[in-house]
Amino acid sequence: MQKDLIKVSKYLSFILRHQPEAIALSLDASGWAKVDEVISLTKDMPLNHSIIQLVVETNDKQRFQLDSDKNRIRANQGHSIDVDLQLQTVKPPKVLLHGTAERFLSSILEMGLIKQNRHHVHLTESEEVAKAVGSRYGKPILLRVNARGGH
Repeated sequence: MQKDLIKVSKYLSFILRHQPEAIALSLDASGWAKVDEVISLTKDMPLNHSIIQLVVETNDKQRFQLDSDKNRIRANQGHSIDVDLQLQTVKPPKVLLHGTAERFLSSILEMGLIKQNRHHVHLTESEEVAKAVGSRYGKPILLRVNARGGH
């Protein structure tokens, strides 16, 4: 069952964050899609409201959210397509962490942190999360970022 949920999570990430057009899915300006449309357009795997809700509720990185009626779904982060997540500005803590793989360190030191194909550079207060992100591509390195500027 866990492998099936991971497969669904990866699929939802693909269509909600990167290529909704792969299944002719319509997202609104804030990245919301109708759950019924996701289900009806998906041919590769059996999806239903219960499975989607379970993936949303159990995803360790809270990648997705359902609206209050559970009729719409969107990805919370990591988009490579243009969406307005209507994020609110907050004052950051003094230091945030960026997890990356050791093999990317020289490029980062030379060019700085670049969002590349994403909307933002991923920063976190959690050492555990930063290590997990960095581990995806090799030996993890944690960079400390002065999030408030200055010295």
